[in-house]
Amino acid sequence: MTADLHSRLTVIDGLIVSHWARPVFEAMHRGGLAAANCTCSVWEDFPTTMKAVADWKRWIRENDDILTQVYSTADIRRAKEEGRVGIILGWQNSTGFGDYLPLVAVYKELGLGIVQLTYNTANTVGCGCYEGKDGGLTDFGRELVEELNRVGILIDLSHVGSSTSRDAIVHSRQPVAYSHCLPAALKAHPRNKSDEDLRFIAERGGFAGITMFPPFLARGVDSTVDDYVDAIAHVLNIVGEDQVGIGTDFTQDHGEDFFRYITEDKGYARSLTKFGEIVMPEGFRRIEDFPNLTRAMERRGWSEGRIAKIMGENWIALLKSVWGA
Repeated sequence: MTADLHSRLTVIDGLIVSHWARPVFEAMHRGGLAAANCTCSVWEDFPTTMKAVADWKRWIRENDDILTQVYSTADIRRAKEEGRVGIILGWQNSTGFGDYLPLVAVYKELGLGIVQLTYNTANTVGCGCYEGKDGGLTDFGRELVEELNRVGILIDLSHVGSSTSRDAIVHSRQPVAYSHCLPAALKAHPRNKSDEDLRFIAERGGFAGITMFPPFLARGVDSTVDDYVDAIAHVLNIVGEDQVGIGTDFTQDHGEDFFRYITEDKGYARSLTKFGEIVMPEGFRRIEDFPNLTRAMERRGWSEGRIAKIMGENWIALLKSVWGA
């Protein structure tokens, strides 16, 4: 029954930042993903980000037997019907715009669907979750929020500081998201969101995608897929079953250089945090294990309707409201 249910679901992962190559694309396909928010910019500036987007265009073309690019939620539905994985181009920082607002519309035409305002530390938009003092959204940041709203790009606040996040939630005319977060109530960590923060975004139409990145889970590397479902259940109790989804933050096939890059300010400066060994939860070690997550939810006695919402339908509703299609 589980395998049959998983095959019927439209599964969407709200954040994957793995080593982009054919083995990961095949893992996404075997895992039954209809779409995923695939990171193509973290600390990168405009020229480097544009090259990364160009690389993605090439990868999608060269792997079009299992990949297709997503520009609308209709493309996600089509990907599911065709048995391919829909690629949503996403950024974990806004530095790719080079502080030039007209580029927002250009990237939208290229298929950019989701943009995080800051990554861990401060930029010209606002502050990240590891910044010593969170001064909130800047005036330029407000302009960027307005432009992202205008063209229809989802605003992500996962690595953004609490004050900057609240400013963005209030200023945005469209729903915003924590694409990959965990509750601080289960583990105190700068990257985790308090129940108050989760409630604040939800009450204003926002969304919470739940990650299972081990440093942020209560039991760390000893976690299981059931611990992950515990975290999802905690957030469900706060935001309701219509405003929560999956955002695994899979870093599959990456090595030490990558983790050093993402944990140092601007990719090279001061150390922001130490992850230690990265071991994803038992039962959900790799992207291809996605059916095990459906199985774990079934063990909770959750209805097929609830599982379908969490595994992808809620993401589709959110993206349609922001993208307009």
